[in-house]
Amino acid sequence: MLLDEELLEDMAIGATILAVGGGGDPYIGKLLAREAIRKYGPIPVIDLADVPDDARLAFVAGLGAPGVLNEKLPRAEEIIAAVEVLEDHLGYRFTHLVPGEAGGLNAILPATAAAAHGIPMVDADGMGRAFPYMDLVTPTLHGGRISPMSIVDEHGNRIVLTSETNAWAEAIGRAAMVASGCMTMTALYPMTGAQAKQWLVGGTVSLAARLGRTVRTARADHRNPVDAIVDEHGAVRLFDGKVVDVARRIEGGWNRGEAVLDGIDAFGGQSMRVGFQNEYLIATLGGETVATTPDLIMTVILETGEPIPAEEIRYGYRVAVLGLSSDRQWRTDDGLALAGPRRFGYDLDFVPVCTPDAARPAS
Repeated sequence: MLLDEELLEDMAIGATILAVGGGGDPYIGKLLAREAIRKYGPIPVIDLADVPDDARLAFVAGLGAPGVLNEKLPRAEEIIAAVEVLEDHLGYRFTHLVPGEAGGLNAILPATAAAAHGIPMVDADGMGRAFPYMDLVTPTLHGGRISPMSIVDEHGNRIVLTSETNAWAEAIGRAAMVASGCMTMTALYPMTGAQAKQWLVGGTVSLAARLGRTVRTARADHRNPVDAIVDEHGAVRLFDGKVVDVARRIEGGWNRGEAVLDGIDAFGGQSMRVGFQNEYLIATLGGETVATTPDLIMTVILETGEPIPAEEIRYGYRVAVLGLSSDRQWRTDDGLALAGPRRFGYDLDFVPVCTPDAARPAS
């Protein structure tokens, strides 16, 4: 598969859906990747199974508050520098780059660095969605280490961080990000091809492209894009409603809050609350929890299927709330301990959007 300008357009839409409200707006990443494609040519995207065992891979990601991204735009120089700083520290060059998460800006950022370095991206990621913490990736479940990791900011600061645990790296890295103005670029989780095939969630770059294509073609065919997402990708329709209230704040480098929706059509007379911390994490209907992290909770415009980031959802929007099963790795005991609702301060057990048997298979 080649990531060209046409595929990039579909991927940007699909990545916003998989971002479940967070991950940063991929529009900026799309513009950066488009310029890189025009300068260096389309980017090969290879299947995870085809990565050589001795390959050298790393995640490339932005670390910051999505709300700040709207005012502080990342630059290609910082994305490329994050890779080079980590390469210089490790003493070798990466042969492949991988999105740290399948959702939002971070699904697309590696394309800029991959194009500039003339190396492929891998059709995989470390989440199968987006999460607000750097240690919430499937490599953590297998003992993979986040560090050494590089942190590059707009002020010219270059940091290489090593840490005893992934959680410590998350805490220290986030503190550096806040000190830098809540937006930095990182390269992290250096791994071999053999480790990548064991650790990562495969097929997520192509999934994002297929999701985007579903929305685009449904619009062109005058079909309802929300129905198309449900029918073609196994999503669960949790609610249709109008946003009547949103509480939102930036806290600790995160976009935190809750949206309240009043039901319409088949959901008339009901009310849903969707809580978020960068990403949508919990949905309650009439006071009963109907879905939680690590499963995917997505809000999209009813008429167009356009996904809505958590920092942009606001009063008056008519939305559908959709649920999608997370990768099987997240539904294990270890996965739920790492990324279940209690990790985010919710005192309740995991509530799936559908039965575990319906989860998308791990690659």
